[in-house]
Amino acid sequence: MRLCTVEFEGRTTVATPIDEHTLLDLNKAAKFARYETDVFTDMQRVIAEGDYGLEQAHGLVRRKHRRSMIPISKARFLPPLMPTQYRDCLVFEEHLTNSFAAAEKMTGRAFDIPQVWYDQPVYYKGNRFSFIGHGEDVIWPNYADFLDIELELAVVIGKQGKDISREEAPDYIYGYTILNDVSARDAQMVEMGGQLGPAKGKDFDTGNIIGPYILTADEVPHPVALNMEAHVNGERWGGGNSANMHHDFADIIAHISKSETIYPGEVIGSGTVGTGCGLEIGRQLADGDRFDLTIENIGTLSNRIVKP
Repeated sequence: MRLCTVEFEGRTTVATPIDEHTLLDLNKAAKFARYETDVFTDMQRVIAEGDYGLEQAHGLVRRKHRRSMIPISKARFLPPLMPTQYRDCLVFEEHLTNSFAAAEKMTGRAFDIPQVWYDQPVYYKGNRFSFIGHGEDVIWPNYADFLDIELELAVVIGKQGKDISREEAPDYIYGYTILNDVSARDAQMVEMGGQLGPAKGKDFDTGNIIGPYILTADEVPHPVALNMEAHVNGERWGGGNSANMHHDFADIIAHISKSETIYPGEVIGSGTVGTGCGLEIGRQLADGDRFDLTIENIGTLSNRIVKP
């Protein structure tokens, strides 16, 4: 099942697509079905319900109550959820190789992939308050000139856990969504020399985008092998397949949860798929550019970047 959070006629609700033009308002449908629940007012509550919440949603889809339908064209997509925690990894070797080659041209410094990258998943914790949804504008940060997209697959954590084994880890995945980690490359190049990870290269309002849907994990075998495509102004920039992750999400979850509790609603990004950003191919964004990031079975996440 694909789930989203939308605003329609002044209300926020969890919904699911019925066809390419129509959403089913699950909260409204639950009221017509006389379900004694308000779980579908908020994605975090749906996640907390686990399998039972999905069973309820499937039952509502089978009924397809006519007065619960929302035209997709009239819905405002919000982030499917505001993450309780946000981490972003770097697990596609092709992206790293291409980016290091581009960075060497820009800075004159040579970069090599460190052995630790092969030994364990590497990640940083980002700004969980900066997320926007499908269709919203990214506001160009006033300290940067080189803005870029990043096409990523992300998981949404479905339950609390700690010291999770690799074998158990897939059971902690509630679903998958598209992540666009918009990056200020010029700021990033400067601060990465400090060897403490990205800061203002990633941290600015509207800089993180997820959606439009969460595809529930029961729809996708693990490890995932989904095609990924990035287009800017209708032109294909690149893409690949999530099967090329050097560390899959089971490895990532097992590593992150060592002596650290993970919680429902956390979002963990894969990092950019090979050729999934402009840096790798010598391109960068311009004011007014529209980008469409597509992942098989999930959908297309579309946004525009504008200077204030």
